[in-house]
Amino acid sequence: MISGKYGETDIHIGDTIRVHSKVVEGEKTRIQVFEGILISLRGRGENKTFTVRKIGAGGIGVERTWPLDAKSIDKIEVKKKNSGVRRSKLYYLRDLSGREAVRV
Repeated sequence: MISGKYGETDIHIGDTIRVHSKVVEGEKTRIQVFEGILISLRGRGENKTFTVRKIGAGGIGVERTWPLDAKSIDKIEVKKKNSGVRRSKLYYLRDLSGREAVRV
């Protein structure tokens, strides 16, 4: 359970989440959505970070890490809960390909 800026957002390792982050291009600001599997939560307090992994175009894995208190994050929404994960870090997904890499 993560408390703070996002209220009581209940995210766990293995969940499929969508991170809405603000991107500044020149003088314009837009919201960019990154959807993937939460593979890592680390740190504590204000140093807490999380890593999300998705399979991009051409089957290439893309990972992105944010500080939990980042001002660039607009909101975090949980698309799918996963209760069958028995690991605290899902780094083994990096070695998998295809459907195996997105099923936890």
